[in-house]
Amino acid sequence: MSDFVNDFWNLYVVVIVLVSILACGVFLWSQSIHAPAAGAKVETMGHVWDETLEEYNHPLPKWWSWLFYITIVFSLVYLALYPGLGRFQGMLGWSSAGQHKAEVDKVDAQVKPLFDKFLKMDLAAVAADKEGMEMGKRLYLTYCVQCHGADARGSKGFTNLADNDWQWGGEAAQIVETVSAGRIGSMPAYGGNPEAVGGEAGAKEVANYVRSLSGLTHNADLAAAGKAKFETVCVACHGPDGKGMAALGAPNLTDKVWLYGSSEATIVETITKGRTNQMPAWKDFLGEAKVHLLSAYVFSLSAGADKK
Repeated sequence: MSDFVNDFWNLYVVVIVLVSILACGVFLWSQSIHAPAAGAKVETMGHVWDETLEEYNHPLPKWWSWLFYITIVFSLVYLALYPGLGRFQGMLGWSSAGQHKAEVDKVDAQVKPLFDKFLKMDLAAVAADKEGMEMGKRLYLTYCVQCHGADARGSKGFTNLADNDWQWGGEAAQIVETVSAGRIGSMPAYGGNPEAVGGEAGAKEVANYVRSLSGLTHNADLAAAGKAKFETVCVACHGPDGKGMAALGAPNLTDKVWLYGSSEATIVETITKGRTNQMPAWKDFLGEAKVHLLSAYVFSLSAGADKK
């Protein structure tokens, strides 16, 4: 162990462990020397059940005592060889982290040639390769299915990877960057700043204008009032035409794709309370080769393999 805040706790653990083991040995020895001699009358312990069932002070069987001694010796040898006494790492220098790394390195050495083969190919070529896609799908089902679903169609707050709508861009390099470095999408909350959109009433006007951009049912008067607010507050990220900006992760508001829902109430909630989404970065965990395969699989889900 290496997470003790000071040497006291390291010493505390060492003492507790050794004293506990030695105390077991001393207790066993004390019981052995006080056992009745062979042929001597064995006294009862004074406990009687069901009138005639008595507990006698018979000595422990020798085989049991020696087995207990062997166990104590084994524990001391084990603690000398392996970690268990505070910061002491053991004479063999073994650690679970070290063993895990050795096993991972062994497997990586075996599969590295295969991963290197696909790493040298561009994403579209990997996406068109049957073996590469089988590997990419297994990676997806291991690391991505929890958020994006087994069919990659996502759910509320989690993007659909099987369509052609991309918040951060769907080109090969953009997908690799997303999987490698992750993304943080943030929509600021305007509910606490009445001057921005005019409170909840103003947010409702903007929501109706946003719904009008994608042809959804809306109140024309509210939408007309919300257009001016949109062009003042929202245009910086979503653009004057509402088509968004991939560089910022600002979504296109003119299509039929809605990450949280398209109802007026949901859009008002988004405007007033804001939204924050995070896609974790996988490069350090998976490595470049696996990220490449995983990105190729995601690339293929929305017919991206046809892009050149």
